[in-house]
Amino acid sequence: MNIVNDDFYMDFAIKLALKGEGKVNPNPLVGAVIVKNNKIIGSGYHEQYGKEHAERNAVKSCNKNMEGSTIYVTLEPCFHFGRQPPCVDMIIEKKIRRVVIGMIDPNPLVSGKSIEKLRENNIEVTVGVREKECKKLNEIFIKYITSKIPFVLLKAGMSLDGKIATYTGESKWITCEESRKDAHNLRNKLYAIMVGINTVLLDDPELTCRIKGGRNPIKIIVDSSLRIPIDSKVVKINPYLTIIATTEKADENKKRILEDMGISIITTSLKNNKVDLSELLQAIGEKNIDSILIEGGSELNFSALEEGIVDKIRFYIAPKILGGHKSKSSIGGQGFSRLYDCINLNEISYKNINDDLIVEGYIKK
Repeated sequence: MNIVNDDFYMDFAIKLALKGEGKVNPNPLVGAVIVKNNKIIGSGYHEQYGKEHAERNAVKSCNKNMEGSTIYVTLEPCFHFGRQPPCVDMIIEKKIRRVVIGMIDPNPLVSGKSIEKLRENNIEVTVGVREKECKKLNEIFIKYITSKIPFVLLKAGMSLDGKIATYTGESKWITCEESRKDAHNLRNKLYAIMVGINTVLLDDPELTCRIKGGRNPIKIIVDSSLRIPIDSKVVKINPYLTIIATTEKADENKKRILEDMGISIITTSLKNNKVDLSELLQAIGEKNIDSILIEGGSELNFSALEEGIVDKIRFYIAPKILGGHKSKSSIGGQGFSRLYDCINLNEISYKNINDDLIVEGYIKK
């Protein structure tokens, strides 16, 4: 075993896996590399939901004899029949000598079974190469496959003093163009985007993905009283991609009109006179939606944090100071009365996009 080479080839497999972002949800991102005599003879990744897995694409790309080779794969090969047959059987059939796995598949249908079967067939298995990186690659899949609750990322763009608009309501644009492009990558990566009704009423957004080849996310509008205008863009444009979350306060006739237009309506219990976000997440998970990008506004941002549904935050902070008591902050609501109750983060990372500072971290649970 060559640890340096193992890391090198697994890093390449991870880069391949990332090419599937926005195309494979709710499946995992997976890359595979086949190596023989220290040369790559095949590679592939999971390109589209329901299509061939990474290992099969790597084998298809290979025009050499694979007997005695090593395959590097970011996730344990599948063991069960789904839309595709088990990859573990193909690896055995091709007489691959060694399998290097980034992480064990958390899916209960797999979870170590493929590793056991490979070893029973006298194939050498190494597990845990670049494990941390492979787990980060599939943080969405890991949460969803083990809980059926979507992974939630809260994103906000703001000034240095935490404002998302001036006191007159002007908000375009606080962050730089490159930061906004980066945020659209998130719309492609995560399956759905969630905003509150005030954002729809104030901005009338389309909530689409504007990167070339990107996928438009499912649009989730949190609207406890069903105030959404029938002529709003999220209703008129691709209504089949829109979910409105409401409560018993909603007008039943308006519900029917929206449903006839192709809108999906989810009615939750009232919680603090608002949509119960935890209940909503369960309902969304049942629709095979594995991830949600929350883009506010400030009231929804606070409610999501307060109810504990957020897994990760990503803040784009511009080097501007807006000030003002009436200027909206990125996190609104009542706030927390005690420091003990505040939201704490861990695994925090920082990077710059031009002059903007990007802060990312995970919510301490």
